[in-house]
Amino acid sequence: MTMMRNFLLGLVCMLMLASCGGNTQKGEGQKAATQTFRWKLVTSWAPKFPVIGEGVERFAQYVDSASNGRLKIQVYGAGELVPGLEVFNAVSQGTAEMGHSAAYYWVGKVPAAPLFASIPFGMNAQQFNAWYYWGGGKELWEEAYAPQGVVPFLCGNTGVQMAGWFNKEIKSVADLKGLKMRIPGWGGKVITKAGGSSVTLAANEIYTSLERGVIDAAEWIGPYHDYKLGLHKAAKFYYYPGWHEPGTAFELIVNKKAYDALPNDLKQIISDAAAHINVMVLAEFEAKNNTYLQKLINEEKVQVRELPKEVLTELQRLAKEVAEEETAKDPLAKRVYESMLAFKKNIVEWNKKSEDAIRPYLEVQ
Repeated sequence: MTMMRNFLLGLVCMLMLASCGGNTQKGEGQKAATQTFRWKLVTSWAPKFPVIGEGVERFAQYVDSASNGRLKIQVYGAGELVPGLEVFNAVSQGTAEMGHSAAYYWVGKVPAAPLFASIPFGMNAQQFNAWYYWGGGKELWEEAYAPQGVVPFLCGNTGVQMAGWFNKEIKSVADLKGLKMRIPGWGGKVITKAGGSSVTLAANEIYTSLERGVIDAAEWIGPYHDYKLGLHKAAKFYYYPGWHEPGTAFELIVNKKAYDALPNDLKQIISDAAAHINVMVLAEFEAKNNTYLQKLINEEKVQVRELPKEVLTELQRLAKEVAEEETAKDPLAKRVYESMLAFKKNIVEWNKKSEDAIRPYLEVQ
C-alpha cells in the first residue's frame, strides 16, 4: 500500500507540474499574441516619393492589417528623422527598427552591398528575384549584413532603367570622351574608364545642372520619374537601354535585436509584406513607365535613341573590369559576384529558350 500511495502521489505531482508548465506556455503564447509593437521605419526617399516611398507606406499598412494592429509602423521620409543616406546606420544602431533604401549606398560599410542593388550589365528584375529567392542570394545578403546587426529583405525593383538624358548625340565610343555625366556607383566608374567623368548629384540638382551645362548628361530612373523631374525640358536626347542599372533592387532592413524580439508570426508577416511590395513596386514601375514613355514621345516629342552596339559592347567590357577590380577588394564581395555570374550564365540560357524565343511573336499585331 505504501508503494502504491507513493506512486499515486508521484503521478499526481507530475500531472500538476505538467499542468503548470502548460499554463505557463499558454500564458506566454497569449502574451505574445496580444503584445503590440510600435516601430519606426526610415527611408532614403522624400516623403510620399512616387512608387518607392508610396510602396513603403503600403508595406506599413499591410503589416498593420495582417497583424491585426500588433505591429504598427511609422514611416519617415528622408530628413524627417534621419538623413536619407544615414538609414543603414540608424537601423544598425537601433535609432529606428526598420529602413528602406538601396544597398549600393552602403558600399563604404559593406563592400558587397552594390551587388544587392544593381551593377552594370548585371541581372534584370526577374533574374535577380530568381537568384535572391532560389539561387542563394538571400543567404549571401544576410551574411553580408550580419556583422552590422541588420537583417535584409528584398522589397521592390525599378526594372530596367533608361540610359539617361544627353545634350549631345552618342554615335560612337569617342563621344564618351570628356563627357560629364551624373551617374553614381559602378556605372560612374565605367564612364570614367571610358574617358568621361562621373558626377554625383541629388535628384533636385539634376535639372538645373543639365539646363546650365554643368553636366552633359544624367541618368535618373525611367520615363515616369524622369518626366516628373522635367528632365525632358533640360536635354535633347533620351537614350536606352539602362546598361548601368538593368534592374535596381530595393531593400527593407531590420535591426536584428528588434527582429529577434518579435514572435514568429510577426516575423513571417514582415517577410510576406516585403515579398508583396517587391512585386507591387515592380509592377507599378512597369505600368507607369509604359504610360509616360508614350507621353514623352507623343506629347513632348522627345528624341528617344538606342545606344549604338559599339558603345554598349565597350561599356560592357569596361564594366567587367570594374566589377573584377571592386570585388577583388573583399572576399565576400567576390563570392557574391561569382554566385551571381554562375546563376546568370544558366538563367540566360533558359531565357533564350523562353523569354527571348517567344518575344517576337508577342508583338502587338
